[in-house]
Amino acid sequence: MTERLYRWTKQRLRQQLAVVQGDQAPSLVLKQANYLNFARRKWLKANIWIAGDRIVYVGNEMPANLTDTEIVDCENKRVVPGYIEHHAHPFQLYNPHSFGKYASSRGTTTLINDNMMFFLHLEKKKALTLIEALDELPTSMYWWARYDAQTELRDEEPLSNSKMKEWLEHPLVVQGGELTSWPKVLNGDDSTLHWMQETTRLRKPIEGHLPGASEKTLAQMALLGVTCDHEAMTGEEAVRRLDLGYTTSLRHSSIRPDLPRLLKEMQELGVDYFERCLMTTDGSPPSFYENGVMDHLIKIALESGVDSIDAYAMASYNAAKYYHLDHKLGMIAPGRIAHINILDDVSNPKPRSVIAKGQWVVKEGMYCCDSMESFPWEKFGVKPFELNWDLTEDDLHFSMPMGIEMTNAVILKPYQVSVEGTTGVLSCDHDESFFVMIDKNGKWHISTMIKGFATHVSGFASSFSNTGDIILIGKNVADMVAAFRALKEQGGGMALVENGEVIGRIELELMGILSNKTMEGVMEDEKNMVKLLRDRGYKYEDPIYSLLFFSATHLPYIRVTQRGIYDVKKKTVLFPAIMR
Repeated sequence: MTERLYRWTKQRLRQQLAVVQGDQAPSLVLKQANYLNFARRKWLKANIWIAGDRIVYVGNEMPANLTDTEIVDCENKRVVPGYIEHHAHPFQLYNPHSFGKYASSRGTTTLINDNMMFFLHLEKKKALTLIEALDELPTSMYWWARYDAQTELRDEEPLSNSKMKEWLEHPLVVQGGELTSWPKVLNGDDSTLHWMQETTRLRKPIEGHLPGASEKTLAQMALLGVTCDHEAMTGEEAVRRLDLGYTTSLRHSSIRPDLPRLLKEMQELGVDYFERCLMTTDGSPPSFYENGVMDHLIKIALESGVDSIDAYAMASYNAAKYYHLDHKLGMIAPGRIAHINILDDVSNPKPRSVIAKGQWVVKEGMYCCDSMESFPWEKFGVKPFELNWDLTEDDLHFSMPMGIEMTNAVILKPYQVSVEGTTGVLSCDHDESFFVMIDKNGKWHISTMIKGFATHVSGFASSFSNTGDIILIGKNVADMVAAFRALKEQGGGMALVENGEVIGRIELELMGILSNKTMEGVMEDEKNMVKLLRDRGYKYEDPIYSLLFFSATHLPYIRVTQRGIYDVKKKTVLFPAIMR
């Protein structure tokens, strides 16, 4: 049942009461379970009754009526609530359905997701209908409401007031943020401040995005309603947030794998109370999750000397409590949705068995959830990527005096172009390459140079970007055009070309941004492409994030946006996009 204002109808509530009263049988009983009780912060023993998708009883008794009830003996197991990833970006090549399926197989049965891609690329009605359909899966999916597009758009229509209002008010949207445009708010942006006030009025929290923030900045953002932040990069920064009353999310991601160091430094600074701490993988690319999702972060916390109850709470109860969802999630207690992980041992957070909304997702190590095998994306306006225009070598000219220089995977600085770009071919003796961003509809483009991406990438094309526009990078204009045409032929994604031949590709069938493959399938695609790029000189942590963030104006210093090359600090377009 899709979650609206009330999850269970009166009829369902009466049926659940009848189970406790003995008139109806539960669907499942976990017998003699050693379970984690967060109300008492203790491991207790009880029989857990489940009726459909809900826990209806936890205590000493067995049901009087056991007709067709499945009984599982858990005496030698440990039972914990399903894990919660509270800061998911489910569009890093994978999609929300494939990520939800994979995450739940590792015990992460609730995702709180970024709405960016659906907010920007789908009609409002289609997008909201889509998130309701995703909520019918065994994995619980909640969403954020973004306040800004995290870039400079030519058309501001996606940020209309009616769209913002309906997203914020939707029952599946549980927070505002992440607030990447906070400098604008501090400098007088009352439009965003209005939506922040609306979020607070709706009794939904606001998550910040405050890297390197001082005490004064954190204090000001708290005054404006921000209550959580995941951008602490040191233990001292995490403690600073706790000292100022923030709920603090500790990040462990592909470009910021910080959790072991954060926990070590926090404990060295005297932190022994973690009830206002959460954990997140912050939307990492597919292969990062080979070691798990929240189960992997719990294991890191255990290995870092964090008390086991705190380690599990940071990935379940603490998140549910922060989002005002602890009456439904994060606890093994009557009235909660039946998200339950059965462990062989407390020290191993990867579950032996997983129950999501009362259904077996994994049972004794075997995946067994047929209801998550496919999803009808086309029904909700998520279409294949189509290009009805062409590109030739004559369309690309490189005479701009200023280029963009990568100083790490995501930070760009301006630099003075030092190579001659009129020949259409660059030497592999240096790390300067041609760079083009083209409107997905072929109406405008930006042509410049990029320094630091690679030394031997001849032609590369990608439709994977924040806005869905096309990125071309390479040493050879002819191979860049060939990569574009390969991208067009395969229906979006990424294509790598050498000497006119495609040597690597990732097909992203959904809007040119998301793959419809399983997580395991897209992991292999990503690993193959990343290896090819690294073999050709890419040297930073994560090329997938590099592609996503070329246009992201929440990062310094310059960005390549739909409006042109943009100076983030001065909020000005340095070189405008050119109409084709």
